[in-house]
Amino acid sequence: MHLADLGADVIKIEDPGGGDYARSAGAVHGGVSYFEMVNRNKRSLILDLKQAAGVAAFMRLAAAADVIVEGFRPGVVDKLGVGYAAVEATNACVVYCAITGYGQDGPYRDRAGHDLNYLGYSGLLDQIGVAGGAPAIPNFQIGDILGGSLNALVGLLAAVVEARSSGRGRYVDVAMTDGVFAHTLFPLLTVLGLGQSLPRGEDLLSGGMPSYGVYATGDGRHLAVSAMEPKFWQTLCATLERPDLSAFAFATGSEGQGIRRELEAIFSSRTFAEWTSIFEHVDCCVTPVLRFEESLENEQLRARGMIVEVAGVKQFAPPFKISDRPFTAPRAAPAAGEHSDEILGEAGFSGAEIATLRAQRVI
Repeated sequence: MHLADLGADVIKIEDPGGGDYARSAGAVHGGVSYFEMVNRNKRSLILDLKQAAGVAAFMRLAAAADVIVEGFRPGVVDKLGVGYAAVEATNACVVYCAITGYGQDGPYRDRAGHDLNYLGYSGLLDQIGVAGGAPAIPNFQIGDILGGSLNALVGLLAAVVEARSSGRGRYVDVAMTDGVFAHTLFPLLTVLGLGQSLPRGEDLLSGGMPSYGVYATGDGRHLAVSAMEPKFWQTLCATLERPDLSAFAFATGSEGQGIRRELEAIFSSRTFAEWTSIFEHVDCCVTPVLRFEESLENEQLRARGMIVEVAGVKQFAPPFKISDRPFTAPRAAPAAGEHSDEILGEAGFSGAEIATLRAQRVI
């Protein structure tokens, strides 16, 4: 979707059995399907790759493609006859990107998985949560979206730049588990320094340092405290009228937990609204933990234009702003096969050829 938002002609190829399963399975709480939120600005082509005519049609399209992205298990596209080797033979500049859970090689390559599995194998899931509690399940697909989609975007765009200058495409192998694992910097630093990771809630960024954490207010809401630098911590202590705490920003172990308990008592003495008002104009990295519906109305996010409507559905705008390239969404998420005739016609298929493919139920 990010490529489509940036102006690329993104063609979503779907199977003839109903297309992307997210069309029906992606609705949550009886509302809008997430399919609508991640498929804007794309065109849809129904194509049966289990038929020779479907493979032939794919290869004609692939001959002029800059990028192909696939999300099957390893080896599936090769069995279908549309893998990298087949495409590269007719389009030497193609960048072919495969996104899988565990990558194209290794002992787990053929295993099924979902986001939570990738977080588990990467060691990240074990680090998320409070001291003494079970691992916390994030309401955000870290492996799928950041480990998979954004890492793929970086890799394939780099390959496209090279292909434009060298005339040679690349195969980009993206594993969602790798994508998460490669960014778990603080757990790695802990292991390198101590020989093992610390339990949940005890490492520097998960609760082991009083200047970085989440604190409950008197009415059950929370504040995010990130006063890690000395100047911010000192300002926080002054605002709390506790200058005696100013020397303990980086306290850890039992001393750090003692300071944390002091802060917990202080923050529980006032309401969320009171603390939000107090810290609104204090520059020390203490902010409210907003509920998501509050984030949708947040003045900063709205000023950045981060919420847009496409065909009446609220969605996120792209997370990057590019000069002289305002975001537009001329297309809502497409119906399955909505652009089949249009896409094939642009690729040089005659009306008779398209009619034949339709009669054969290839499209």
